[in-house]
Amino acid sequence: MLKILKRLNSFIESCNHAYLATHNVKLHYVTQGEGDLMLMLHGFPEFWYSWRHQMIEFAPDYKVVAVDLRGYNESDKPRERHAYRLAVLVEDIKGVIEGLGYDRCILVGHDWGGAIAWAFAQTYPEYLERLIVLNMPHLAKFSQGLRTLPQLRRSWYIFLFQLPFFPEWILRQDNYKKLGEILTRTAIDPETFPPEAIELYRQAAAKPGAITAMLNYYRNLFQSGWSQQNWDIIQTPTLMIWGENDIALGKELTVGTQSYVKDLQIRYIPNCSHWVHEEKPRLVNQYMREWLFVL
Repeated sequence: MLKILKRLNSFIESCNHAYLATHNVKLHYVTQGEGDLMLMLHGFPEFWYSWRHQMIEFAPDYKVVAVDLRGYNESDKPRERHAYRLAVLVEDIKGVIEGLGYDRCILVGHDWGGAIAWAFAQTYPEYLERLIVLNMPHLAKFSQGLRTLPQLRRSWYIFLFQLPFFPEWILRQDNYKKLGEILTRTAIDPETFPPEAIELYRQAAAKPGAITAMLNYYRNLFQSGWSQQNWDIIQTPTLMIWGENDIALGKELTVGTQSYVKDLQIRYIPNCSHWVHEEKPRLVNQYMREWLFVL
């Protein structure tokens, strides 16, 4: 374990940090490797660091870029609530791809990053070689799920986050203790988030304007129009990886995804939480590699 941590820390120190201006914001990203672009989009309440295990795996084969989404960590944090609508986030990703000098990429997303990835595949399919989504259902399936009692119970926090001020107050209490508990108490393996990782997530969330920006993703959820959208069938080859013990998103939300994706493979990982790429990185990397280099 110590050898793995040393290798991981050495890799992180060797990564290149940079900024890219797009769609009226400046976005921070971390990159390593050369070649075709693999672009990684994190979820709540994380930042680029959540992809560290995948970056070290795929940097020898691709130019791997993990971006801080707008509102997170070192990226700009517009104060306007509407600046975090899904359509705006999709345009950010288009700008990142073009700003990096590419016209196509392999897009990888988890949680909110996965939601953006699904919407991007619908809006700009010509920019995608492959699509990989971790523990985020297709948005049509998520919309259907929110009409069922089991998923509504799992999604209680979404409705809490609609309130003004109070969610920020909760998350800031005791030096952002609750934010760390969102990660540690929902993971199956308690070693998934060691204290040093929790501290990095805490520092990112504590940056001025970050918590409100992160919550504004949820506050725009019902105003973005995605729940009433007519979804085209995604033609991009797509891999879904799903930790089966996700307390926020039920496994049943993956059933029927084939109706929305022409070329789909789903890999389930038992005894694994929502934080699949951090909790089971070796298996996630294996499934990604098998699919990328065999398909």
